[in-house]
Amino acid sequence: MTSLGAVFRPQLPPERLRELVRAADDAGLEELWLWEDCFLEGGISAAAAALAWTERLRVGVGLLPVPLRNVAVTAMEAATLHRLFPGRPVLGVGHGVQSWMGQVGARAESPVTLLREYLAALRALLAGEHVTTDGRYVKLDGVALDWPPPAPVPILAGATGPRSLKLSGEAADGTILTASTPPDGVRKARQLIDEGRASASRTDAPHTVVVYLLTATGPGAADRLHAELEAEGVASVPDLGVAGDAGAVAKAVRRLTEAGADTVVLQPTADEPDPERFIRFTAEEVRPLVP
Repeated sequence: MTSLGAVFRPQLPPERLRELVRAADDAGLEELWLWEDCFLEGGISAAAAALAWTERLRVGVGLLPVPLRNVAVTAMEAATLHRLFPGRPVLGVGHGVQSWMGQVGARAESPVTLLREYLAALRALLAGEHVTTDGRYVKLDGVALDWPPPAPVPILAGATGPRSLKLSGEAADGTILTASTPPDGVRKARQLIDEGRASASRTDAPHTVVVYLLTATGPGAADRLHAELEAEGVASVPDLGVAGDAGAVAKAVRRLTEAGADTVVLQPTADEPDPERFIRFTAEEVRPLVP
């Protein structure tokens, strides 16, 4: 069964989060996703609050930029969330936007090397291991968590390029794809992820693919979608984004799942006039149409 979620965009002020969490909970939404875009809300603090305000909602963070966060701190935060709210946090890590990383003096010369080292160390720490490593970027000396998660937890990686997608298959438990990924892109991503898994001889749990779908509904939906695609420079990409009613959106979701996505997260436009209504639309109108 396809998982369906929606995004709380960080262009909204943090104090709006509680209202949207309550709307998501009341509407029966499965997953609410947060972003840690620089220099807006913090992903972990927002996720902790959202998880505390509901008893069943899964909360994803897609994604935490690894150049900004020491891997031991990320492991501590992830373990704490998973012990407080078992089974409900979903954390993704990635390169981060390189221009933002440059602004804070954290830009890595080799983002792929950093992500590879980071994923290996993070997964080991969350598995309760004592970790010593002296990598190019990740350096730990006998580090272990006193309070690791009581059960295995998946770590997802944000990826776009071929090298990062193969790395995600090798070293992560799932992959997050941006809203700039059409169905053909999901298909190609899944192939590269599978190649990475094969190269690492991974035969553990299936690799989850999460993809954002830029979505507009209600009055002026088509114009809002087109404006956002133009602003992102991807207006000419076919099958990217969807504007319309629940039927049109469900059809776009099915195209992504048929291409290999396991979870589709509806991403409202930056100028969505009613974020709470968007949450209810996702849960109450689109979800019944998605198998």
